[in-house]
Amino acid sequence: ELFYAVNAVIAHGINAGDVKKLQDAGIYTCNGLMMHTKKNLTGIKGLSEAKVDKICEAVEKIVNFGYITGSDALLKRKAVVRITTGSQALDELLGGGIETLAITEAFGEFRSGKTQLAHTLCVSTQLPTNMRGGNGKVAYIDTEGTFRPDRIIPIAERFGMDPGAVLDNIIYARAYTYEHQYNLLLGLAAKMAEEPFRLLIVDSVIALFRVDFTGRGELADRQQKLAQMLSRLTKIAEEFNVAVYMTNQVIADPGGGVFISDPKKPAGGHVLAHAATIRLMFRKGKGEQRVCKVFDAPNLPEAEAISFQTFRV
Repeated sequence: ELFYAVNAVIAHGINAGDVKKLQDAGIYTCNGLMMHTKKNLTGIKGLSEAKVDKICEAVEKIVNFGYITGSDALLKRKAVVRITTGSQALDELLGGGIETLAITEAFGEFRSGKTQLAHTLCVSTQLPTNMRGGNGKVAYIDTEGTFRPDRIIPIAERFGMDPGAVLDNIIYARAYTYEHQYNLLLGLAAKMAEEPFRLLIVDSVIALFRVDFTGRGELADRQQKLAQMLSRLTKIAEEFNVAVYMTNQVIADPGGGVFISDPKKPAGGHVLAHAATIRLMFRKGKGEQRVCKVFDAPNLPEAEAISFQTFRV
């Protein structure tokens, strides 16, 4: 078991009514509950400090959140699933594909292949694990209106899958404000606790923050709200063993200097840079070619993969 349902605390003397309050607040697992501060939990209507302390004590009896040995950590890493990208060159670059329990960020200018890869992952995630898939469902949060279900059909056919069944296993939501985007993430816990999800796509993570916060006066507030949302993405990845794939935009870097041929950098600043486990930089190559470079990763060398023509079915 990768996670324990929050109703397990009832066996340790917690009232079923209090468990319902936790579920209404979007907390469906014991692991998820321990990812909240006591301040957050006491903010839930009907939960006093004494009740929260009692709930936390019950959860600590169910889930070990203390130290473990390196050998145990290695065993936990065996739960990681690597999902094929549909491109052999990119899979080799990533050590097998997009991995669960991590956030993979893809940044680059428009038409560099970020959303195209998202569409391919919608299908490849549903492949069985022996075919380098994730054998699970997909959640897609779209902030730019770029999701095209009709693109899924030829990709599904390429992988030899039934397009109708593939589309039924994708849950899709269009977000219009950064608050709406965050609330959609909160609502995902209920679905992921019930069904086997393996991928969450946010395309793009920064777009609504760039619209809803304007000017330098709101920059600190924007980064704080962005950090909260990225923290939520990290918790979803670790709580439910899903892969998080988020796309990011680029901004012009006037301080890049005259010697840099392409003075662009990813939006979101250091807050986003520290939240992403693996950062991929996409750019256009010759003709239809696309180039992907590992920009930052804890376990991958800096390298490039050329040609994403396999994405374009």
